[in-house]
Parts: sequence; C-alpha cells; structure tokens
Amino acid sequence: MKRIRYLILTTFVVVCVLSACSFEKKTKKEEIQSTEDLVIEVPLRGNAWLVDDVSLNESMISENGLINWTKESSLIRTFVRVNRTGQLSLGLKAKSLKGSSIVRVTIGDESREISISKQSSEIIPVGRFNVTKTGYVQIDMQGVSKTDPYFAEVSHLLIGGEATLDGTDFVKDDFYWGRRGPSVHLSYQIPENAGDIRWFYNEIEVPEGNDVIGSYYMANGFGEGYFGIQVNSDTERRVLFSVWSSYVTDNPNDIPDEEKITLLKKGADVKTGEFGNEGSGGQSYRVYNWKAGNKYRFLLGAEPSADNSTDYTAYFFAPEIGKWELIASFRRQKTTTYITHPYSFLENFMTEMGQFTRMGTYTNQWFRNTEGKWFEVIDAKFTADATARKNSRLDYAGGADGTSFFLKNCGFFSDRTTIDTYFKRESTGEAPLIDFENLP
Repeated sequence: MKRIRYLILTTFVVVCVLSACSFEKKTKKEEIQSTEDLVIEVPLRGNAWLVDDVSLNESMISENGLINWTKESSLIRTFVRVNRTGQLSLGLKAKSLKGSSIVRVTIGDESREISISKQSSEIIPVGRFNVTKTGYVQIDMQGVSKTDPYFAEVSHLLIGGEATLDGTDFVKDDFYWGRRGPSVHLSYQIPENAGDIRWFYNEIEVPEGNDVIGSYYMANGFGEGYFGIQVNSDTERRVLFSVWSSYVTDNPNDIPDEEKITLLKKGADVKTGEFGNEGSGGQSYRVYNWKAGNKYRFLLGAEPSADNSTDYTAYFFAPEIGKWELIASFRRQKTTTYITHPYSFLENFMTEMGQFTRMGTYTNQWFRNTEGKWFEVIDAKFTADATARKNSRLDYAGGADGTSFFLKNCGFFSDRTTIDTYFKRESTGEAPLIDFENLP
C-alpha cells in the first residue's frame, strides 16, 4: 500500500514539474511572438553605428537603416536612453534579401538569437531584457550565420516595456546633426570694468585618449569667428583660424567684393582660403601634429581699422616649439569692434565619430584691454546646441575643475550637465607674460 502511495505521489510530482516546464516554455514562446508592447520605433538611420570599422558607417547606415550587411565581424551598436529601470522589450523591423539568417542581439550580458527569413519587412520580436541602470542602453547586433551574402536589412529597433514608461530619448529627426552629436560651449563673462578687449588669451589641453578624429577643440571664439585645434584624420591635425564675412551666406561665392575677408598676413606653412556651409568667410589653417597631454596657448587680437573695418590676428604657442607663431591676420569689412562674445566650444564634425567620447580642458583665460591691463576670466556659462536642447542627444557635460573649465561630449555617457549653468574656476592670479612688441 505504501509503495502504491509512493508511486502515485512520485507520478504527481513528475507531472507537475513537466507541466510547469511546459508552461514556462509556452510563456517564453508567447513572449517572443508578441509585438503588442513594441510601441516605440527607433530608426537605425540616426541611432546606430558600426563599431569595429567606422569607415563602413557611410556604406552600411543609410536613409533606410542598416544595409549591405555581409560580415559576421560587423558589430552594429544602437543607443537609446531610458529614464527607468526594469524590463525592456525589444524587436527588429527587418527583412531578408534572399535566403535566411541568424542574428544575435545583446544588451549587457544577455543575448538572444533570432531568425530572419521573410523578404518583406516585418516586426520580429527579440525578447525581454533586464535594464538595471537608467541612462543610455547599448544594444548590439551581430550576424551569426546566413544562406545569402547579406544577413538582413534592418530599418528600426522597436522597444517597449517597463523601462520605457518614464520616457525615452534618441535621435528622431535631423539625423546628420544627431549623428554628429551635441556641441557644447563655454561663454566667458567679461568683467564690467574691463573696457574694450584688445586681446583674448586661452590654453587648451586634450587629455590622452580624448584626441578623437573629428574633434574641434575651439579655444578663442569671438563675435565674428573662432580659433582652435582639430583632429582631421589618423595622420593630420590642424590649427584653425576663421573669420566670418559681414555678408550673411553659406556660399562664399555670393559675397560681394566689398565684403570679402581680406588676408593681411599669414605664418609659415599656413594655408588660407574661403569657407562656407556654416556662414562664409576667410579661413586659415596650419597642419601641425599637436599632442594629447600637452598644453597649447592661444592669443587672439581684434582692433578697429580704417574705413569701418576690423583686423583680427591669431597667434599659437606650442610647447614643442617654445615661441609664439603667427597663424594669420584678416580684415573684416563693415565692422568696427574689439573682442566681443568670447567663448570656447567642443564639437565633433564627422558623423561616423559621434559614437566616441572626447573631452578638453580650457585653462587660464585672460582678457587684455586697450590700456594694456590684464583681467582674469574665472566665470563661464555652459551651453549646448539644438541637438542637445531638443533631447536628440544627451551625452554632454561641462563645468569647472580647479583652475580649469572642461567640456565633454558624444559617446553616449549617461551623466550630463544642466544646460545654461554658470561655473567659476579657481583663480591662478598669474597673467600671461607676452612680449606684444615682438610678436611676428
């Protein structure tokens, strides 16, 4: 009798366990097949990057999303910001060109594999992932296997679930600017008793590892132009100085002769010409292999000249050379002014590089007025561009650290600085020692 009872009890337990397993599998299957909570579309056009080979971004990220996907080694990374932890439901809007493929999707240490076989675009649920931190979520896709040369074409990620209930942020439009990332600025406050500012002095140091291709660390900005250093490629870096024309246009060919920027003089190995697209005017640059971890000095002068014009002159001091060198001097027509609206900025000017973080420190700012008196600049306002202000990209920061200000952007870091915040750096009390009479 006891044996019979034991067999009955054992059979009951086994049946319950099998039923539970069957229920779990069924639930999982139903979860994966459901698309009801995939309510938010994230276009890959503005939010995905090729990580392993940035040169492929142009050919693989198109107006229609991810295309030309042939390599198993290609890692496609998409970023979405969430304001709440919890489960994140994820799907793909994708199609196969021919044949079928297996694609792996990963968030954190969780991965799912899905099959893509239909040749018309469909929503394919991937599964649910656990998001443990608010901020940017990194979503990776990688091809596993395929029967056709191409894995798939993917136009959107679709998301939903608890992690999205307090809002999400990603690039929804203006994809060119969204892919470049937010530009950040420091607007310096001119002391009330400074009078007319004849010279603007600044220093920049780019920490090692932050000299990312596509970066412009602009030191001395003013009402009519800007002056700083760039990383243009693996092999080229520049010192850049530009002055806008008083004639407002994005096409330099439209500028009347009487409003063209005039070159007065330039330094050795400096190239000059015109620029457009973001206003137009005169541009000068010197190819110079500046180094991360070294501090570079910038000196900008502005002075009214004859016939309602103003002359702007830029000097650059590299510690490797040890002396002030002329970049260029330009004359701007229909302008009578000294230095106004002094500022610095940090921007990325290459869309494929918007996935990488870069930072610069801006130190020891001083103004020198027309009477030769120096004024230290210890107050600055942190601002950002339209891409940041409309929450397309929230990977921006700035502030004060000791005797320096700093700017940081791109790369999808989650901590950000409130736009329009005022900062005060510590004073050095040591004005620059510059022999103005013997500047080149």
